[in-house]
Amino acid sequence: MSKKYCYLFTEGNANMRELLGGKGANLAEMTNIGLPVPQGFTITTEACTQYYEDGQKINDGIFAEIMEYIEKMESITGKKFGDHENPLLVSVRSGARASMPGMMDTILNLGLNEDVVDVIAKMSNNPRWAWDCYRRFIQMYSDVVMEVGKKYFEQLIDEMKEKKGVTQDVDLTAEDLKELAMQFKAEYKSKIGQEFPSDPKEQLMGAIKAVFRSWDNPRANVYRRDNDIPYSWGTAVNVQSMAFGNMGDDCGTGVAFTRNPATGEKKLFGEFLTNAQGEDVVAGIRNTEPIADLKTTPGLESAGEELERVFLTLEDHYRDMCDIEFTIEQGKLWMLQTRVGKRTAAAALHIVMALKVMVKMLGAFALTNTALIVTCTGVTLLLFAGLYFLVYTLTARTYFRLVQ
Repeated sequence: MSKKYCYLFTEGNANMRELLGGKGANLAEMTNIGLPVPQGFTITTEACTQYYEDGQKINDGIFAEIMEYIEKMESITGKKFGDHENPLLVSVRSGARASMPGMMDTILNLGLNEDVVDVIAKMSNNPRWAWDCYRRFIQMYSDVVMEVGKKYFEQLIDEMKEKKGVTQDVDLTAEDLKELAMQFKAEYKSKIGQEFPSDPKEQLMGAIKAVFRSWDNPRANVYRRDNDIPYSWGTAVNVQSMAFGNMGDDCGTGVAFTRNPATGEKKLFGEFLTNAQGEDVVAGIRNTEPIADLKTTPGLESAGEELERVFLTLEDHYRDMCDIEFTIEQGKLWMLQTRVGKRTAAAALHIVMALKVMVKMLGAFALTNTALIVTCTGVTLLLFAGLYFLVYTLTARTYFRLVQ
């Protein structure tokens, strides 16, 4: 039987971290427990290893399997890659089993070209959104895949805002964004010496290769050496259907923890932006809103309520505090990522007690060691509890260092 290099999210689970990477394994796990996840597939870490064995090329067999899984995505979503009636747009994200500095940033809105932009503008009756997606894609692809510095595009955006007398990107019109997209393509050609790719399949393969290349960049190599992460692990690639947070005021994107990572308190903790895509939250170009306000934001109320239910589901399933990324498209919540979240030592103790991990461990010990428990003194039990917490904390710190 030939080796399998691609897995739909419905085919994986959290135990497949070595093969699917941390992000892919958790996307599969969230799918399995019924959370709203835009569907897609993961290209395995073994495909990355094979890429390097083949002289930094994606061989014909892996290419064919990737195209097969694009067709499966099309079947699931009812959309087609590069179609002029109902086009499929995707995000491409790296996802090693241990997250590391230097790995490739996310590419959003992949699959767009000028023809597809016109299609989605007419379908949505929202040309501003369509051109916003395209100018974002050109900038991200140029920066992340072709290594044309984002500063060139940021300068063009600043010049456009000054010309139009506005201070925020969201104040630019559809015509402004269309003009920016054309300027971005001209900038790309001036730096690369060729036209910006319009074929969605060419765009996709360029993005996948960029993820694989990022595993071997200098910053990643230094981090691996310092943290004893084997070069042979490789990175996975996640190809996921797009959920759009930039279609209007009933859309948004955010990051959050299932509880406060500083104190461990069971309280909404995070931030979001309306009418935005993922990178906007961390870019600092607009002031974010506290996640607690999501339920009272017009158009986002039901998504805020659902997010609280998702928090409960994740903690119950993972038995730990999680951090998440999410997008809201026209009032509908979509989960983009989850992982066990970093926290302070004080928060770790609070969370352990709150989630009753210690109680469960002691209960399991008691079931199998009844006679021993009967003879233990109160002091011994306290010592056992203290030892357990020490081991848990040390183990957790090592684990968090690897997963983040």
